[in-house]
Amino acid sequence: MIKTDILIIGAGPTGLFAVFEAGLLKLKCHLIDALPQAGGQCAEIYPKKPIYDIPGFPEVLAGDLVDNLMEQIKPFQPGFTLGERADTIEKLDDGSFVVTTNKGTKHQAPIVAIAGGLGSFEPRKPQLENLAKFEDNGIAYMIKDPEVYRNKKVLIAGGGDSALDWSIFLANVASEVTLVHRRNEFRGALDSVEKVQELKNLGKINLITPAEVVDLMGEATLHTVVVEKTDSKERMAIEVDNFIPLFGLSPKLGPIADWGLDIEKNAIKVDNTLDYQTNIPGIYAIGDVNTYPGKLKLILCGFHEATLMCQSAYQRIFPDRKYVMKYTTVGGVTGFDGSKKEAPKAVVKAIN
Repeated sequence: MIKTDILIIGAGPTGLFAVFEAGLLKLKCHLIDALPQAGGQCAEIYPKKPIYDIPGFPEVLAGDLVDNLMEQIKPFQPGFTLGERADTIEKLDDGSFVVTTNKGTKHQAPIVAIAGGLGSFEPRKPQLENLAKFEDNGIAYMIKDPEVYRNKKVLIAGGGDSALDWSIFLANVASEVTLVHRRNEFRGALDSVEKVQELKNLGKINLITPAEVVDLMGEATLHTVVVEKTDSKERMAIEVDNFIPLFGLSPKLGPIADWGLDIEKNAIKVDNTLDYQTNIPGIYAIGDVNTYPGKLKLILCGFHEATLMCQSAYQRIFPDRKYVMKYTTVGGVTGFDGSKKEAPKAVVKAIN
């Protein structure tokens, strides 16, 4: 049993920032996420896309924002259960909750904060007749360990950032990389598109467009992918060790929809007049996963909701304590590891 003060379901930007706000209150956090790494959509779908509405950053790449958030929360030593989906929830006699994942990992906390973005993500799969036969036998929908593809023949299908970025990365890992996209134009960042074209010219990536994968061949494991050119209908059989379709992830609220929460259009209804609590006391929903009158699905709004949620959580955990908020410019930031970022003396003197 993993025990913590606030159990956060979802390790995207909102969930990560909640760790920081909770840390200022000396509350410990643990995060659950179905993806194999923290960062949510920003890390998984568009790490190279610029974001323009984060205060203090005229422009920041989504992946860099995640890296900065991870660095910001490091002093508060959060725990992570990654690659597992929050499945069931049980309320104990003492008022705390036990959340169990699809792999049986149990977590207990007096506060649960659902920060699942648009929900749990499931890969969008190509419509191929024998696809299921080769899943985990040559086909993968996410790249967890690039070393798996060392000196292998890899075919990637897709036209977004993930397909481009992994094609570029694996060009120096795999023995052969083929990128197939149904259009000549890509949806990813321009610098990634240019890099792929450069690697194609150097003979490090085989680029086939416009084209689609139409068949898979093999016995126990995949050994051939059949690709059809969209314009000429020409077909080619390409020998591969691995096929990685990267068509994005489909968001679903998942098992959380069965937790007895008020749901409206695949989002969790919360009370935004106070603390973003759901209809179940002790369970909050922050970020894109929630809904209320006037809701805006912005990272900035998620940060605000996380801040108020943590204040409310503190009062629920310690009803007899009165928390006096101190600005970080005055009090600094003290981590659970004993580290401390002091407020500048000049600032402290001026405010005092």
